[in-house]
Amino acid sequence: MNTFISLWKEETNETFEEVIEKSKLVLNLIEKLKLILLETPPYDLQDKKVKQYQGSIQELQELLHFKFNVATELLLRQASTLADLDSGNMEKIIQHENITLYLWANLKKNPSIKNYKDYTNVENGYNIIIKPKTIKIMEEEVGTVLKKLASAVAESEAIKSEVEMKLLSETVSAAQLLLIENAYEKPEFFEAYEVDLFQFTTLGGVYHLDILELPPQCKPVNGWMIVEILKEGLQKYVYPPETTEDFEIENAFPPIEVTLQVHENVIFFEDPMVARWDHEGKHWRTDGISHVIYNSEDKLVTFNLETFGPVTLIQDAHINMPYQSWELRPLAVNKVLLTVTTVFTELQIQIKENLCMLASIKLKNKEHESILKGRWMPPIPFIIALKEVGLNIFPTGHSHFYVLINNKAALVELKAYRQMALLSSAFAFSWSKWNISCGSSKVVFQVKEHLNQELDTEYPDWALLMFSGDRAQRLKISEYSETFSEALQEETEFHSTLYHMVKDFASGDAIEKIRSSNCQFVDCVCQMLLSTRLLSYS
Repeated sequence: MNTFISLWKEETNETFEEVIEKSKLVLNLIEKLKLILLETPPYDLQDKKVKQYQGSIQELQELLHFKFNVATELLLRQASTLADLDSGNMEKIIQHENITLYLWANLKKNPSIKNYKDYTNVENGYNIIIKPKTIKIMEEEVGTVLKKLASAVAESEAIKSEVEMKLLSETVSAAQLLLIENAYEKPEFFEAYEVDLFQFTTLGGVYHLDILELPPQCKPVNGWMIVEILKEGLQKYVYPPETTEDFEIENAFPPIEVTLQVHENVIFFEDPMVARWDHEGKHWRTDGISHVIYNSEDKLVTFNLETFGPVTLIQDAHINMPYQSWELRPLAVNKVLLTVTTVFTELQIQIKENLCMLASIKLKNKEHESILKGRWMPPIPFIIALKEVGLNIFPTGHSHFYVLINNKAALVELKAYRQMALLSSAFAFSWSKWNISCGSSKVVFQVKEHLNQELDTEYPDWALLMFSGDRAQRLKISEYSETFSEALQEETEFHSTLYHMVKDFASGDAIEKIRSSNCQFVDCVCQMLLSTRLLSYS
């Protein structure tokens, strides 16, 4: 890794297109390092290694950002040769799956622009308006939007709360227990207007809005191209300037009106909030931004920005919590369907062997198309992918500070998920309203044998099971009873596990399916149950 970074630092005069190609490898390396940190159990990864990987991630992000700045400077040196014939100014667009660059250079330095200057590109989803007085004052300026750039933003502490689960090991059980336990203390105090990244999440990438000083231009001299190279490199214009004594015009530096199009793959369930990056404090802030308007039909966000810099869109990370209901239903041996219903959406996730797939998503009871539908992924990358498009149903250790939950003892929850995963090839499990009535040391859910999808009826006979971690019982009441009771169902017994409990009424085919389940499949189902924490968050 160090060799790669050192060699790339030595490469100079790379074009923007060349940096984009190299960025594919860099972003892939960053993603792999993050996955190592998330997927490796804490006892297998020393603190020294963790710091090393985190340092490599930050160094790669900073180097990538630096390379894009250098490539932008090289491009701007040629601005005069790329000028538009009609306006005399430069306008350049470079688009890629991970980044969109839009440059506009005021080569003519023309202050007499009618009404306003509108830097617009509808296809690529942005629109920047700067009032004429601003253009008159700034002699050389370039507006640039870098979309979805892996910026050198320090990784949020919230990433430490990401859930990594492995099954069928006594050593791992202790780690699993720690990972689903709720944090005892709320995150540290935040400054006024600072975005709490335990409560909110950024979506749709980072937009870098900058005004840049135009570097010296290439000039042809006797068949040679001569250009002055500035030692300090690409220079940003501070807007508004730190001192404005020389400017007599009242309101000489008005807010910048910006319109951004939300990425087509990102879902906002409520109007998004806009945040700007604070370089000194190294955090996102919501001050300095006003008049935010969201057009949900066209997915356009318009706002006024007092100063240039990185901006992003944020949403409540817990907007889909608590869940209204859930169901885990077998489709075949080593294949199940997990359905989670929230206030805004219904998600259906298929789990097969050790892979997960988004099977369906409904918004306002209508099927919604998503780029993730039909793509099989391992659990951790799948969870990350869902979060990145705004489909977060994965609480962290701090989520209970922001969501009213039905808190359950961590050990009870852990044992329940492991045994539900073991039985999931032959038994369906579902949410029960009585789970909130049995206390924190027990869980209640519905269960039924489910061997044939076609023979399943609309109103199947569900049994109510109560489990305390070391004792399982079938309840006498049903989901439709008027009051809760822990009375034991007649002609049934107490058992130490869910497996022995369901054996009392399971068919031979169901037991055979359970025994045929692959350990990787059981592990994968358990990871998803632990990651969603259905018994505490519904």
